Amino acid sequence: MPKSVRIVIQLPVELKRQLDELKRQGYTTSGFIRAMLERELQKSELRPTELKRLPIRR
Repeated sequence: MPKSVRIVIQLPVELKRQLDELKRQGYTTSGFIRAMLERELQKSELRPTELKRLPIRR
């Protein structure tokens, strides 16, 4: 696996509860989010050069 970086995100309480339920079923939060991101980015019509141009909301 390439070098990893750590990110911190804020979630609504309900999403956190759902992730906690997945954890009780044996999934890790990191593994679930990583797999979901990889899956979504693969099927996305956006290419990496287009992703760089997306605005960052703060």
